[in-house]
Amino acid sequence: MNKTIQKISFIAILAAFLCVLSPWSIPIGDIPVTLATFALYLIGGLTKKFDGLLVVLVYIFIGIIGIPVFSSFRGGIGVVLGATGGYIIGYLPAVIIISFLTCINKKQFFWYPLSMVLGTIICYFVGTIWYMFQTENSLAYALTVCVVPFIIFDIIKIIVASIVAYIINVKTILFSSIYSGINKNM
Repeated sequence: MNKTIQKISFIAILAAFLCVLSPWSIPIGDIPVTLATFALYLIGGLTKKFDGLLVVLVYIFIGIIGIPVFSSFRGGIGVVLGATGGYIIGYLPAVIIISFLTCINKKQFFWYPLSMVLGTIICYFVGTIWYMFQTENSLAYALTVCVVPFIIFDIIKIIVASIVAYIINVKTILFSSIYSGINKNM
């Protein structure tokens, strides 16, 4: 199969994955717990450099045009421009960091949780600053509402996503090396 078609297909599949997981949420105050960050961690851990960014851009575009792929099955530009939209925007630098750091060495587990923690910090930063400006609340209040209640959930998601992405990447690398060796012998 053509490499370009493979890449486009992979990006589309991951965008669909993000669109399917993101709307499911558990409300905790103004900001719900979603599976979006779990999907984001996996996407960053499985993609090469800017491919993860393309996945998230597709997801955001789908949501902006009104398809209900954001938390609590919402869609439209108003969600992105609203008080919690900064977290959606924060997915962009977060997935870049995760992708770049896990690409350093996909065979070393260490890079997965490290990259996901750093990506989460970036996402928290962008989203919390955005929330502060949109709601005119203090940093202390924003951290109390937007960060503290989610830390334990994100730790769990990071652990699971790190393990899953690592296993998939190691198996893929192993399979690719075996498969390329078979092709050379044919």
